[in-house]
Amino acid sequence: MDLRDKVALVTGGARGIGRGIALSLARQGVHVAIADLYESGTGTAGYALANERQVNNVVEEIRSYGVQALGVPVDVTKAALVESMVDTVITQFGSIEILCNNAGVIDSGLVVDMSEAQWDSIMDVNVKGVFLCSKAVIPTMLHNGLGRIVNISSGAGKHGEARLAAYCASKFAVLGFTQSLALELAPHGITVNAICPGKLMTSMWLDHIMDDHTEAQGQKRVSAFNDYVSRSTPLGRAQTEQDIGDAVVYLAGADNVTGIALNVSGGSTMI
Repeated sequence: MDLRDKVALVTGGARGIGRGIALSLARQGVHVAIADLYESGTGTAGYALANERQVNNVVEEIRSYGVQALGVPVDVTKAALVESMVDTVITQFGSIEILCNNAGVIDSGLVVDMSEAQWDSIMDVNVKGVFLCSKAVIPTMLHNGLGRIVNISSGAGKHGEARLAAYCASKFAVLGFTQSLALELAPHGITVNAICPGKLMTSMWLDHIMDDHTEAQGQKRVSAFNDYVSRSTPLGRAQTEQDIGDAVVYLAGADNVTGIALNVSGGSTMI
């Protein structure tokens, strides 16, 4: 698929991986709508979630590439808000050819200590959100006979990790959903794929996952992260937002690839 002048919707697009995806698509001439939370807050794990200022900043970055951009508020766990988001993007841009389900949260802890609220929060965003956003966008893709859905899973969607049972379960679920939906939509020429990122210097990693590996804070935590990556990644470096964005660009353009889970992890996941 020629990406120029196509329209993409990226959830969780205000920062981190979502921002990298949005900018990589914009470089290819794609008009991009980014959807995220507009009110500052924290997840159950305690790290800060995205806000409207961050959304607006990314919208301006996208426009610098000469394409159109739009910020849309959404809570991907609420069907009515998801449907409103999709209606807003189609009204503004006319269609949606590319959906990137990137919005996600994490929490950790032993299963015996995890609350029902923690479990539900992870499953609602990471799994239900992917379902609701895909369901809302599929009709316009079917109408146009064209579409690309890219779901962001994780290396944790291919192998379990102690203290990350809920997160791993959610990301395994994303891969199962990806394969099933790929089979459903293949007769209509719509592809559905997943990406499994490795280790990135995002808030999720620096402000939460690294808690299990170091007591360091601030710049020392960055150094600890880099040391951990160099020890645990065959290629010896962290992945970047652009690495994931470039993978989305590939899958969005690929006409004969569907149902895969593409690792972008420096070799740390090879299955």
